[in-house]
Amino acid sequence: MSREIDYGNLMHDAMRGLIRKVLLDVAERGLPGNHHFFITFDTSHPDAELADWLSDRYPGEMTVVMQHWYDNLEVGDEGFSVTLNFGDAPEPLYIPYDAIRTFVDPSVEFGLRFEQQESDDWDVEDDSAEAETPKEAPRKLELAEKKAKDAEIVSLDSFRK
Repeated sequence: MSREIDYGNLMHDAMRGLIRKVLLDVAERGLPGNHHFFITFDTSHPDAELADWLSDRYPGEMTVVMQHWYDNLEVGDEGFSVTLNFGDAPEPLYIPYDAIRTFVDPSVEFGLRFEQQESDDWDVEDDSAEAETPKEAPRKLELAEKKAKDAEIVSLDSFRK
């Protein structure tokens, strides 16, 4: 039996580790300079925790923005929790790393995208993962920022090719 290196899952693990390290630093020191994050995640992930009204309004995915106001950022091994402001109402969220579909910091044109197959089994993932290149990022980030300013929500379609 031949053994293969599973580069896709290794890449996913590395990318999620990077997100964890960034969030640990932000939890300890705050967001530096103009840094801010658009984080799109799967609201139907079995370990995601959000208010019922949010999961009803965003049954598949939602994008949250960590920028001017966030509170109680706690970073764990499997995910992070944060309280964000939704229409002047603070709401706590728990987002598992493996529920994240995109992580974007437009201030430095950095983005990560995780491709996942639609499946009821959360142990099955597509092996593809990619980092946005500086050439691709500006247009996608511009679209994401415009939509975020308009509605505080960014559709994942703005990140798809």
